[in-house]
Amino acid sequence: MCRGIPEPKLTAMDAMIDKLTGAIFVFQIVVVIVLGIAGNVWKDTEARKQWYVKYPEESPWFELLIIPLRFELLCSIMIPISIKVSLDLVKSLYAKFIDWDNEMIDQETGTPSHATNTAISEDLGQVEYILTDKTGTLTENKMIFRRCCINGVFYGNDSGDALKDVELHNAVSSRSPDVIHFLTVMAICNTVIPMKTKTGDIFYKAQSQDEDALVHAAARLHMVFVNKNANILEIKFNGSTIQYEVLETLEFTSDRKRMSVVVKDCQNGKILLLTKGADEAILPIACPGQQTRAFFEAVEQYSQLGLRTLCLAWRQLKEDEYEEWSLLFKEANSTLVDREWRIAEVCQRLEHDLEILGVTAIEDRLQDGVPETIEALRKAGINFWMLTGDKKNTAIQIALSCNFISPEPKGQLLLIDGKTEDEVRQSLERVLLTMRITTSEPKDVAFVVDGWALEIALKYYRKAFTELAILSRTAICCRVTPSQKAQLVELLKSCDYRTLAIGDGGNDVRMIQQADIGVGISGREGLQAARAADYSIGKFRFLKRLILVHGRYSYNRTAFLSQYSFYKSLLICFIQIFFSFISGVSGTSLFNSLSLMAYNVFYTSIPVLVSVLDKDLSEETVMQHPQILFYCQAGRLLNPSTFAGWFGRSLFHAIVVFVISIHAYAYEKSEMEEVSMVALSGCIWLQAFVVTLETNSFTILQCIAIWGNLASFYFINWIFSAIPSSGMYTIMFRLCRQPSYWTTVFLIVAAGMGPILALKYFRYTYRPSKINILQQAERLGGPILSLGSIEPQPRPILEKEVSPLSITQPKNRNPVYEPLLSDSPNTRRSFGSGAPFDFFQTQSRLSSSYSRNKDN
Repeated sequence: MCRGIPEPKLTAMDAMIDKLTGAIFVFQIVVVIVLGIAGNVWKDTEARKQWYVKYPEESPWFELLIIPLRFELLCSIMIPISIKVSLDLVKSLYAKFIDWDNEMIDQETGTPSHATNTAISEDLGQVEYILTDKTGTLTENKMIFRRCCINGVFYGNDSGDALKDVELHNAVSSRSPDVIHFLTVMAICNTVIPMKTKTGDIFYKAQSQDEDALVHAAARLHMVFVNKNANILEIKFNGSTIQYEVLETLEFTSDRKRMSVVVKDCQNGKILLLTKGADEAILPIACPGQQTRAFFEAVEQYSQLGLRTLCLAWRQLKEDEYEEWSLLFKEANSTLVDREWRIAEVCQRLEHDLEILGVTAIEDRLQDGVPETIEALRKAGINFWMLTGDKKNTAIQIALSCNFISPEPKGQLLLIDGKTEDEVRQSLERVLLTMRITTSEPKDVAFVVDGWALEIALKYYRKAFTELAILSRTAICCRVTPSQKAQLVELLKSCDYRTLAIGDGGNDVRMIQQADIGVGISGREGLQAARAADYSIGKFRFLKRLILVHGRYSYNRTAFLSQYSFYKSLLICFIQIFFSFISGVSGTSLFNSLSLMAYNVFYTSIPVLVSVLDKDLSEETVMQHPQILFYCQAGRLLNPSTFAGWFGRSLFHAIVVFVISIHAYAYEKSEMEEVSMVALSGCIWLQAFVVTLETNSFTILQCIAIWGNLASFYFINWIFSAIPSSGMYTIMFRLCRQPSYWTTVFLIVAAGMGPILALKYFRYTYRPSKINILQQAERLGGPILSLGSIEPQPRPILEKEVSPLSITQPKNRNPVYEPLLSDSPNTRRSFGSGAPFDFFQTQSRLSSSYSRNKDN
């Protein structure tokens, strides 16, 4: 029920390609209109004067539309229809690369990585925010019972393991009532099912790892849950058998944060309510007069150690009280309107005046490689948010241990709390003020918010909380519900950030589906998250390789393929347009339909599809220098400026091909079919060199695809030249025997590629990017100790200066620009002169701000 209906996901690159396609479509319409008008004017003024153009004196009314429609047909290939097919094909290959990656196989369980969604691989390279669950995602979800507090007595503090505490074992042996009641709740207040092996050993099937740890701990303390037959539970304690009948089960929900069972002792007929849950859900409903201070202290102490805490309680029910309540509970269960709300209301009528028995503390160890993964992705400019249902102190301790936040004095942790609107407003205002002051300082500032304060902030102070989300690189949201996790993802998406959500349980499904990219971990809580996610991995540490290697390569390859597809279509289209200037602007095609079809299907498609194997840097270099992911986050390889470069290249190459081929063969007084084939040959040769120039790593398959495709061009045209009815009869035979043909092809390649090679050499030698530096280091075999600074694309600065924002006043200034306008030496820069700044100190804080303006 958490899963819902997933929304269709559109990657940032797909959105950019759609915008570029729209721009080309507008350009195409303008060209068609202009040339259509010019063609009609030339026809009425010049064409009728030529004796060989036999236009009738009077023509039908639609005659004016014929020439524009001709140009529409000629320019129809200006937008490459095959680009969607090509992108879908290569994206499916990206997904297969993830499936085939042996370095992303969990050796412990043998779980491979898997890409369920084959359409968003390039978005992995543009992730700006990662929202992660804690239990089972950052931790192993292997719960171990470590400590407990029973009626104010602490066990396990000295040895660190309550199960080895002699005092606890003595209390069990002496049948202490408090301890017996505590162990009884541990053993049967759950949904665990005991199973027996062929040898008679007992093992447990549990939905929750916490329940499994509690039942095993109770068994170690001689309170063994041995059998469950229908509603009868069988417990063995020190050789004696105790039976309980389960009357009702009050299931756990994220709103109630507790679960209860109503059982009847089969020996004495007493009806008992056994409850366990979070401290804020159990301690407030304690019976009047009971001292709960010791339990509060225990919860605080255990959470400071990073342990997961649960409070256990019980109450004896009167029979008439239970009978009256049972009728209401059955009625609530059978209702069809507001069923969950009715059940929660009825449960609340029974869960009150509880006798608190104690507190349990369970350890959940951190997964291997989590700190290193978070540190590497932070260097890549990715921000982290932890969304967990655990207590605040437990979440903070885990965050400190996995490099999620930095301890003082390097880091600073700000707290947002409160139970009322005024308290939350004051707390949020204080944190915002501190965040604005410290934004310009090289200090890791994070904020912590609990579920109650988050609910108020999102409902009444959403704009202020949104500003806080933009200013903060790190956030810890504790005691949050699945719906709140999804709301936080939606909040960051509304700020135009690319989000990735990762979790392992069913309560993470809504968050995973809401994010731009959902990653599920195939963990101990089942496969709900993995099945609902776009990608599934075995451990959190594989996220580093998924983003830095697969995400970055997919982005680079898609950027080249999409722009090259436009380039090859524009090239042939521009040649057609130039030919119209010497053919009376009549819309006549230089190329026959067979050549145009083969041009798109055979001659230019295969080489670019093999670009899925291209790697600008080795995987080892990418993993060692994660900060180069910034080029992908900022959209450096696919944006209007890079597309303008490819547009200009296609125009330049079209001029070169047209001018050289027309002049060379007009001088020879050749047939127009020969001129057409010479121009087509020049296009194919140029594109072979363009693909070669843009390829970074050559494999045998790539070399065969590029140069074998060129050879197949001649082979196919020789076949057509041997067919009399093809319209190309003997043309290629005659051309290949002429030295002027090969001279013309050589001149086209030299004139077309010479300036591009010179420009590329200049940029590589005198203005190399950080990627060029790493490429050179790989070729020379030398190490790179430091990449220095990376200059991001400048964002426009707001013209008006306004007063500091207040959450009680409307905001007139985008808080993203606050770090750019600071007078701190770490962020001061001159946008006019393009002076560099320290990338390693400020890139991770500013990259998300710059990358939001990918279209600039």
